[in-house]
Amino acid sequence: MTKTKIDIMSLAHVSASAVVGAVIFAAAVMPAGAAGEQRELKEVNFTFEGPFGTFDRGQLQRGYKVYEQVCSGCHSLDLLSFRNLAEEGGPGFSPAQARVLAAEFPRQVLDGPDAFGDMFERPGKPSDRFPPPFVNEAAARASNSGAYPPDFSVLAKAREGGADYIYSLLTGYEEPPAHEEIREGMYYNPYFPGHQIAMAPPLSDDVVEYTDGAPMTVDQYSKDVASFMMWAAEPKLEERKRIGFQVMVFLIVLAGLLYFTKQKLWRNIDH
Repeated sequence: MTKTKIDIMSLAHVSASAVVGAVIFAAAVMPAGAAGEQRELKEVNFTFEGPFGTFDRGQLQRGYKVYEQVCSGCHSLDLLSFRNLAEEGGPGFSPAQARVLAAEFPRQVLDGPDAFGDMFERPGKPSDRFPPPFVNEAAARASNSGAYPPDFSVLAKAREGGADYIYSLLTGYEEPPAHEEIREGMYYNPYFPGHQIAMAPPLSDDVVEYTDGAPMTVDQYSKDVASFMMWAAEPKLEERKRIGFQVMVFLIVLAGLLYFTKQKLWRNIDH
Protein backbone atom coordinates (compact mmCIF):
# COMPACT_ATOMS: atom_id res chain seq x y z
CA MET A 1 0.00 0.00 0.00
CA THR A 2 2.80 2.40 0.87
CA LYS A 3 4.64 1.66 -2.35
CA THR A 4 1.45 2.29 -4.34
CA LYS A 5 0.97 5.65 -2.67
CA ILE A 6 4.55 6.62 -3.40
CA ASP A 7 4.19 5.59 -7.05
CA ILE A 8 1.03 7.61 -7.45
CA MET A 9 2.55 10.68 -5.84
CA SER A 10 5.64 10.33 -7.99
CA LEU A 11 3.51 10.01 -11.10
CA ALA A 12 1.53 13.11 -10.12
CA HIS A 13 4.78 14.99 -9.57
CA VAL A 14 6.13 13.91 -12.95
CA SER A 15 2.85 14.81 -14.68
CA ALA A 16 2.82 18.26 -13.10
CA SER A 17 6.42 18.78 -14.15
CA ALA A 18 5.58 17.71 -17.67
CA VAL A 19 2.67 20.14 -17.85
CA VAL A 20 4.81 23.01 -16.62
CA GLY A 21 7.51 22.09 -19.10
CA ALA A 22 5.02 21.95 -21.93
CA VAL A 23 3.67 25.37 -21.04
CA ILE A 24 7.17 26.85 -20.95
CA PHE A 25 8.02 25.20 -24.28
CA ALA A 26 4.78 26.46 -25.87
CA ALA A 27 5.50 29.98 -24.68
CA ALA A 28 8.99 29.76 -26.13
CA VAL A 29 7.92 28.61 -29.60
CA MET A 30 4.65 30.54 -29.88
CA PRO A 31 4.89 33.37 -32.39
CA ALA A 32 5.17 36.74 -30.76
CA GLY A 33 1.80 38.43 -30.48
CA ALA A 34 -0.18 35.22 -30.95
CA ALA A 35 -1.53 35.67 -27.44
CA GLY A 36 -1.15 39.43 -27.34
CA GLU A 37 -3.55 41.40 -25.22
CA GLN A 38 -6.30 43.29 -26.99
CA ARG A 39 -5.70 47.04 -26.97
CA GLU A 40 -8.14 49.21 -25.04
CA LEU A 41 -11.00 50.23 -27.30
CA LYS A 42 -11.41 53.73 -28.65
CA GLU A 43 -14.38 55.59 -27.22
CA VAL A 44 -16.89 57.18 -29.58
CA ASN A 45 -19.75 59.36 -28.40
CA PHE A 46 -22.54 57.70 -30.37
CA THR A 47 -25.90 59.44 -30.24
CA PHE A 48 -27.74 56.25 -29.23
CA GLU A 49 -25.79 55.80 -26.01
CA GLY A 50 -27.25 56.59 -22.60
CA PRO A 51 -30.79 56.14 -21.26
CA PHE A 52 -32.21 58.83 -23.55
CA GLY A 53 -30.01 58.26 -26.60
CA THR A 54 -31.49 58.02 -30.09
CA PHE A 55 -30.15 57.03 -33.48
CA ASP A 56 -28.93 59.67 -35.90
CA ARG A 57 -31.01 58.96 -39.03
CA GLY A 58 -28.46 60.49 -41.37
CA GLN A 59 -25.73 58.33 -39.84
CA LEU A 60 -27.84 55.19 -40.16
CA GLN A 61 -28.50 55.90 -43.82
CA ARG A 62 -24.82 56.50 -44.48
CA GLY A 63 -23.98 53.33 -42.53
CA TYR A 64 -26.38 51.33 -44.68
CA LYS A 65 -24.65 52.71 -47.76
CA VAL A 66 -21.27 51.56 -46.42
CA TYR A 67 -22.71 48.13 -45.67
CA GLU A 68 -24.32 47.83 -49.10
CA GLN A 69 -21.29 48.95 -51.11
CA VAL A 70 -18.46 47.49 -49.03
CA CYS A 71 -19.48 45.01 -46.34
CA SER A 72 -22.30 43.11 -48.03
CA GLY A 73 -19.86 41.39 -50.39
CA CYS A 74 -18.74 39.16 -47.50
CA HIS A 75 -21.08 39.69 -44.55
CA SER A 76 -24.71 38.62 -44.44
CA LEU A 77 -27.57 40.35 -42.63
CA ASP A 78 -29.80 37.34 -42.17
CA LEU A 79 -32.20 38.59 -39.51
CA LEU A 80 -33.34 41.76 -41.28
CA SER A 81 -35.71 42.38 -44.16
CA PHE A 82 -35.63 45.34 -46.53
CA ARG A 83 -38.91 46.57 -45.07
CA ASN A 84 -37.17 47.12 -41.72
CA LEU A 85 -35.31 50.02 -43.34
CA ALA A 86 -38.61 51.94 -43.52
CA GLU A 87 -40.03 51.01 -40.13
CA GLU A 88 -40.31 53.34 -37.15
CA GLY A 89 -37.08 53.50 -35.22
CA GLY A 90 -35.05 52.56 -38.30
CA PRO A 91 -32.80 54.52 -40.66
CA GLY A 92 -35.69 56.71 -41.80
CA PHE A 93 -36.08 55.51 -45.37
CA SER A 94 -39.55 55.85 -46.86
CA PRO A 95 -41.44 52.73 -48.05
CA ALA A 96 -40.77 53.82 -51.65
CA GLN A 97 -37.05 54.12 -50.92
CA ALA A 98 -37.05 50.69 -49.27
CA ARG A 99 -38.57 49.20 -52.43
CA VAL A 100 -35.85 50.80 -54.55
CA LEU A 101 -33.09 49.65 -52.17
CA ALA A 102 -34.43 46.09 -52.28
CA ALA A 103 -34.64 46.05 -56.07
CA GLU A 104 -31.17 47.60 -56.52
CA PHE A 105 -29.33 45.57 -53.88
CA PRO A 106 -26.02 44.19 -55.26
CA ARG A 107 -27.36 40.62 -55.13
CA GLN A 108 -30.70 39.32 -56.30
CA VAL A 109 -32.95 37.08 -54.25
CA LEU A 110 -32.96 33.34 -54.91
CA ASP A 111 -36.55 32.21 -55.40
CA GLY A 112 -38.44 29.21 -56.69
CA PRO A 113 -38.91 26.59 -57.71
CA ASP A 114 -40.63 27.69 -60.88
CA ALA A 115 -43.04 25.64 -63.00
CA PHE A 116 -40.14 23.50 -64.18
CA GLY A 117 -38.78 22.87 -60.69
CA ASP A 118 -35.82 25.22 -61.12
CA MET A 119 -34.65 27.93 -58.76
CA PHE A 120 -34.29 31.41 -60.19
CA GLU A 121 -33.07 34.86 -59.18
CA ARG A 122 -35.18 38.01 -59.09
CA PRO A 123 -34.87 41.58 -57.78
CA GLY A 124 -35.60 41.98 -54.11
CA LYS A 125 -38.85 43.16 -52.57
CA PRO A 126 -39.38 44.89 -49.21
CA SER A 127 -40.67 41.63 -47.70
CA ASP A 128 -37.46 39.77 -48.60
CA ARG A 129 -34.62 39.24 -46.18
CA PHE A 130 -31.22 40.50 -47.23
CA PRO A 131 -29.77 37.87 -49.61
CA PRO A 132 -26.56 36.27 -48.29
CA PRO A 133 -23.27 36.71 -50.16
CA PHE A 134 -22.57 32.95 -50.20
CA VAL A 135 -24.78 29.92 -50.63
CA ASN A 136 -23.29 28.17 -47.58
CA GLU A 137 -20.43 28.28 -45.08
CA ALA A 138 -18.14 26.13 -47.21
CA ALA A 139 -18.44 28.55 -50.12
CA ALA A 140 -17.78 31.48 -47.78
CA ARG A 141 -14.62 29.87 -46.42
CA ALA A 142 -13.43 28.94 -49.89
CA SER A 143 -13.72 32.59 -50.96
CA ASN A 144 -11.99 33.95 -47.85
CA SER A 145 -8.90 31.76 -47.44
CA GLY A 146 -10.62 29.54 -44.91
CA ALA A 147 -12.07 32.37 -42.77
CA TYR A 148 -15.82 32.59 -42.22
CA PRO A 149 -17.16 36.17 -42.30
CA PRO A 150 -19.65 36.55 -39.43
CA ASP A 151 -23.22 37.62 -39.95
CA PHE A 152 -23.81 41.31 -39.21
CA SER A 153 -27.30 40.94 -37.71
CA VAL A 154 -26.31 40.92 -34.03
CA LEU A 155 -22.54 41.33 -34.25
CA ALA A 156 -22.53 44.72 -32.51
CA LYS A 157 -24.23 43.17 -29.48
CA ALA A 158 -22.26 39.93 -29.58
CA ARG A 159 -18.86 41.62 -29.26
CA GLU A 160 -17.74 43.16 -25.98
CA GLY A 161 -17.56 46.90 -26.49
CA GLY A 162 -20.36 46.94 -29.06
CA ALA A 163 -20.13 49.79 -31.55
CA ASP A 164 -16.87 51.01 -29.99
CA TYR A 165 -15.33 47.63 -30.82
CA ILE A 166 -16.54 47.79 -34.43
CA TYR A 167 -15.18 51.31 -34.84
CA SER A 168 -11.86 50.46 -33.18
CA LEU A 169 -11.42 47.37 -35.33
CA LEU A 170 -12.14 49.16 -38.60
CA THR A 171 -9.78 52.03 -37.81
CA GLY A 172 -7.16 49.93 -36.04
CA TYR A 173 -5.18 48.30 -38.85
CA GLU A 174 -1.45 48.96 -38.41
CA GLU A 175 1.92 47.71 -39.48
CA PRO A 176 2.93 44.96 -37.03
CA PRO A 177 5.69 45.63 -34.51
CA ALA A 178 9.04 44.06 -35.27
CA HIS A 179 8.61 41.42 -32.56
CA GLU A 180 5.23 40.18 -33.83
CA GLU A 181 5.19 37.55 -36.56
CA ILE A 182 2.11 37.71 -38.79
CA ARG A 183 1.00 34.54 -40.52
CA GLU A 184 0.52 34.51 -44.27
CA GLY A 185 -2.84 35.91 -45.31
CA MET A 186 -3.39 37.64 -41.96
CA TYR A 187 -3.35 41.32 -41.02
CA TYR A 188 -2.25 43.06 -37.85
CA ASN A 189 -4.94 44.72 -35.76
CA PRO A 190 -4.30 45.31 -32.04
CA TYR A 191 -8.03 45.58 -31.32
CA PHE A 192 -8.69 42.04 -32.51
CA PRO A 193 -8.08 39.18 -30.03
CA GLY A 194 -4.66 37.76 -30.83
CA HIS A 195 -3.86 40.76 -33.05
CA GLN A 196 -4.15 38.72 -36.27
CA ILE A 197 -7.27 38.98 -38.42
CA ALA A 198 -8.05 37.38 -41.78
CA MET A 199 -10.10 40.36 -43.03
CA ALA A 200 -8.07 42.82 -45.06
CA PRO A 201 -8.65 46.52 -44.27
CA PRO A 202 -12.10 46.97 -45.85
CA LEU A 203 -12.27 50.76 -45.89
CA SER A 204 -10.27 53.55 -47.45
CA ASP A 205 -10.92 57.24 -47.97
CA ASP A 206 -13.40 58.13 -50.75
CA VAL A 207 -14.44 54.50 -51.28
CA VAL A 208 -18.14 55.37 -50.65
CA GLU A 209 -19.65 58.58 -51.99
CA TYR A 210 -21.68 60.63 -49.52
CA THR A 211 -24.17 63.19 -50.80
CA ASP A 212 -24.96 64.92 -47.50
CA GLY A 213 -21.60 66.62 -47.05
CA ALA A 214 -20.26 64.19 -44.43
CA PRO A 215 -16.50 63.50 -44.63
CA MET A 216 -15.65 60.56 -46.88
CA THR A 217 -12.95 59.18 -44.61
CA VAL A 218 -12.21 55.84 -42.96
CA ASP A 219 -13.01 57.43 -39.59
CA GLN A 220 -16.46 58.60 -40.69
CA TYR A 221 -17.25 55.40 -42.58
CA SER A 222 -16.36 53.37 -39.48
CA LYS A 223 -18.60 55.45 -37.20
CA ASP A 224 -21.50 55.24 -39.64
CA VAL A 225 -21.38 51.51 -40.25
CA ALA A 226 -20.85 50.82 -36.53
CA SER A 227 -24.00 52.81 -35.79
CA PHE A 228 -25.90 50.95 -38.52
CA MET A 229 -24.74 47.62 -37.09
CA MET A 230 -25.94 48.62 -33.63
CA TRP A 231 -29.36 49.43 -35.08
CA ALA A 232 -29.37 46.10 -36.95
CA ALA A 233 -28.60 44.30 -33.68
CA GLU A 234 -31.25 46.21 -31.73
CA PRO A 235 -33.78 47.85 -34.08
CA LYS A 236 -36.22 48.48 -31.21
CA LEU A 237 -33.64 50.26 -29.04
CA GLU A 238 -35.45 53.61 -29.01
CA GLU A 239 -38.79 51.98 -28.26
CA ARG A 240 -37.23 49.98 -25.43
CA LYS A 241 -35.75 53.12 -23.89
CA ARG A 242 -39.04 54.98 -24.23
CA ILE A 243 -40.99 52.18 -22.55
CA GLY A 244 -38.32 51.90 -19.86
CA PHE A 245 -38.65 55.60 -19.09
CA GLN A 246 -42.43 55.34 -18.91
CA VAL A 247 -42.16 52.37 -16.56
CA MET A 248 -39.76 54.28 -14.29
CA VAL A 249 -42.15 57.25 -14.14
CA PHE A 250 -45.03 54.89 -13.36
CA LEU A 251 -43.08 53.18 -10.57
CA ILE A 252 -42.08 56.53 -9.03
CA VAL A 253 -45.71 57.74 -9.04
CA LEU A 254 -46.88 54.38 -7.68
CA ALA A 255 -44.29 54.49 -4.91
CA GLY A 256 -45.45 57.99 -3.96
CA LEU A 257 -49.11 56.93 -3.89
CA LEU A 258 -48.31 53.88 -1.76
CA TYR A 259 -46.33 56.01 0.66
CA PHE A 260 -49.11 58.58 1.16
CA THR A 261 -51.71 55.79 1.37
CA LYS A 262 -49.69 54.14 4.13
CA GLN A 263 -49.38 57.44 5.97
CA LYS A 264 -53.15 57.99 5.84
CA LEU A 265 -54.16 54.47 6.84
CA TRP A 266 -51.70 54.09 9.72
CA ARG A 267 -51.46 57.66 10.99
CA ASN A 268 -53.51 57.01 14.14
CA ILE A 269 -51.88 53.70 15.00
CA ASP A 270 -48.91 53.57 17.36
CA HIS A 271 -45.89 51.67 16.21
